[in-house]
Amino acid sequence: MRGVVIGLLATAAVAIGAAPAAAACRGAAAHPGGARLSTVNSATLCLLNAERRKHGLAPLKENAKLDKASVGHSRDMVRRKYFEHGDFAARIKASGYLSGAVSYGIGENIAWGGGSYSTPRSVVSMWMHSPGHRANILSRRFKDIGIGIARGAPESGQHDAATYTTDFGVRD
Repeated sequence: MRGVVIGLLATAAVAIGAAPAAAACRGAAAHPGGARLSTVNSATLCLLNAERRKHGLAPLKENAKLDKASVGHSRDMVRRKYFEHGDFAARIKASGYLSGAVSYGIGENIAWGGGSYSTPRSVVSMWMHSPGHRANILSRRFKDIGIGIARGAPESGQHDAATYTTDFGVRD
């Protein structure tokens, strides 16, 4: 899916913004260019879990291996100026998340935005208004999440921007 210059979204999945929530999540309006990325990351997770809670779903738990895959992908998209999932299953496998799993499910959302469209509140709102992204966020199957936020955009000439990757997973 492609938005205007304000932001872009993409979603993928493999099977084997709510104003009240935003108010409750510290850093929801933080601009990644001027805020600590750990604050932006925490706000993103808080907002995603608030959406899940509104739909009677258990919260996602942040997973360090999925974080590694997500952060690496966001940084790579900014550095190499592209915006796509690529082989996200291979990236997640390389992180070690799938090691020893008998079965698994994974999914990925990506987005980028500049200015006020780079905040966690804006990105989560864009995802929730997109059927594919919303499906990943509200999947009952997913239990784990990795969040990767990089300063900058995958497109030249964009300032005060951020690129987001969320990798979702479940291992059985």
